[in-house]
Amino acid sequence: MNGAKKVSCLGPAGSYSHLAAETLCPGSEVLLKNNFPAVFASLAEGEAEDAVIPIENSIQGGVLQNLDLLEREDVYAVEQTVLRIDHRLALREGVCLSDVTRVFSHEQAIGQCSEYLQKYLPDAQCIFVDSTAKSLSMVDGHSAGIVGAHAHREGVVLSAENIANEKNNFTQFFRLRRREEGLPAHSRTVFFCAVCEHRPGSLLALLQVFSEEGINLTRIESRPIRNVLGEYRFFIVIEGDIAAPRIRSSLERARSVCRTFRILGAYS
Repeated sequence: MNGAKKVSCLGPAGSYSHLAAETLCPGSEVLLKNNFPAVFASLAEGEAEDAVIPIENSIQGGVLQNLDLLEREDVYAVEQTVLRIDHRLALREGVCLSDVTRVFSHEQAIGQCSEYLQKYLPDAQCIFVDSTAKSLSMVDGHSAGIVGAHAHREGVVLSAENIANEKNNFTQFFRLRRREEGLPAHSRTVFFCAVCEHRPGSLLALLQVFSEEGINLTRIESRPIRNVLGEYRFFIVIEGDIAAPRIRSSLERARSVCRTFRILGAYS
């Protein structure tokens, strides 16, 4: 790997983020980090040229910590990929469900498998860890994990079928680069966040900018503004080429009706 570009993502090896990093940055050396702030820091400090993060799940919605980090840090999302999520219960060989008193996994994975857990492990304690892959190392005589179907560890067996509530489960991942490197020349999608004035009709005024131009919004999500009770930041995705005059003029109009406005990425 000497001389190869580096990409940071959430570890350990075998996590969905690891798979996404290999998909988005083939041939790059993958730097596995313990948490998402460390992934962003690796990019900001120049340790890695790229970073890969999950940003939205089709069942659980936005990955809120990463939405907040994306808004605060000097990065752009410049590429995206979508991975199918296939959750399996991991047990030590010879261990029965009746032996399990604890289930380890990422918070979103546990939420996505809630029906199975309630039906088959109603008394087990659910314990959140940083990633599904990390839960594989927690499996023992009384502890199970929820991991991806691709996970493997000697002495551990996976359930034969996906245990998620919804079998059609997908997560969107972003490839990030430092903001100073700029946006791609073209895109199919633009992602931005905005804070509207705290008065009636301000969000409507923002949305009308795109409605009047016939620009499709594919996502809108709100997050509380830190230290300001009752006010929100909106994360919005629109369809369009960042280079197209109609898109660029609409973004500038949107900026003019908002208290704060920040483009977070443009990608295909």
